Amino acid sequence: MKLPGKSGWLLLTLAVIALDQYTKQLISAHMRVYDMHLILSVLNIQLLHNSGAAFSFLAGASGWQRWMFVVLAVAVAGLIVYWLWRMPAEGDRWMAAALALVAGGALGNCVDRLIHGYVVDFIQVHYHGWYFPAFNVADSTITVGAIMLLVDGVFLQPRAKRAE
Repeated sequence: MKLPGKSGWLLLTLAVIALDQYTKQLISAHMRVYDMHLILSVLNIQLLHNSGAAFSFLAGASGWQRWMFVVLAVAVAGLIVYWLWRMPAEGDRWMAAALALVAGGALGNCVDRLIHGYVVDFIQVHYHGWYFPAFNVADSTITVGAIMLLVDGVFLQPRAKRAE
């Protein structure tokens, strides 16, 4: 099986954006804001609109935060895409996948901010009265990508340097 080169990682970024936007559109088409459906005893689907960032940071601001988060997302994603483009075609697949996931998630939420002025969140995890802030597919891919980058930096890169 041929592994993805540069274009494959950029396609992963586009696939993340497409999946994120599709799920947000699907939930928004079938639910009203604050509607909630229990899926499991620890998982709800609840449509929420977040004008802030992670954990609703700056959600109560006057609106300037929308454009700050758009600029930040475009800048970060642009740097990541440039980094991916400069990586060798058969380079570090783990890091390339992590970067593609982060870029796709950042741009997925950026699309929401540009179109709606807020990010559509709908996945809500809870346990015995404790609720984790709602999130979406883009947030999930950013988290998974960031964890992969940490694993790469802490475990994989040191091992690769020792092997040299």
